[in-house]
Amino acid sequence: MYPEICKIGPITIYSYGLLMAAAFLISSALAVQQAKRKGFDPESIFNLSFIAFICGVAGARILYVAENAPYYLKNPLEIFMLQRGGLSWYGGLIIGALCGVIFLKKKKLSIYGILDLIVPFVALGQAIGRVGCLLNGCCYGKVSRFGIYFNIYDSVLIPTQIYSSLALLLIFIILRRLQERPHSRGAVFFTYLVLYSAQRFFIEFLRADNQIIIFGLTLFQLISIAIFLSAGYKLISMRRPGK
Repeated sequence: MYPEICKIGPITIYSYGLLMAAAFLISSALAVQQAKRKGFDPESIFNLSFIAFICGVAGARILYVAENAPYYLKNPLEIFMLQRGGLSWYGGLIIGALCGVIFLKKKKLSIYGILDLIVPFVALGQAIGRVGCLLNGCCYGKVSRFGIYFNIYDSVLIPTQIYSSLALLLIFIILRRLQERPHSRGAVFFTYLVLYSAQRFFIEFLRADNQIIIFGLTLFQLISIAIFLSAGYKLISMRRPGK
């Protein structure tokens, strides 16, 4: 893999950080463009994207460090070395969404309306970010004859990063189609939660970097089940008469 793209003097360009930045810039630019089309304030959408991104990265790092606490207790300085990867998406989703909702409430903006607007581009940003995971070598899969050779592990592994990226790209397409059709407020957002949690649940069976917690499932599969059920319930309740 290629964790380092190049060096410019004393500055090292890391593939993980570069793809993270690209994911943010592309997804936020598309969200701002969509905001203009739908009559939302573009500046508020960009500010929301920036706040959610920063808080999301912090939340994702906190959860990852908590998962690997024994290692980081011995190597505390590495907590801040984001260029090496180490983000847990569900931590980012929870903290990023929480900060985003606080921002929207302060601005007195439609929470579900704007979540529906931006969430397809969140999925697209994730798809781009997973390419950074592939280049960095993190979020790797199990050993397989039919995988890709990862030189940093000297093994042929299932390219779960590619599978996840393609699944997220498909989710982006589905959400964009739903977004352009008449729908209840919040339907796009909760559809994203259902689809993402489902794909993450099954991808986890192929990954080799997360420990089994209980019933043969990882922590992220347990979280995926909880999110799938709660978001699925919300979608079903939206279809009830009078909703």
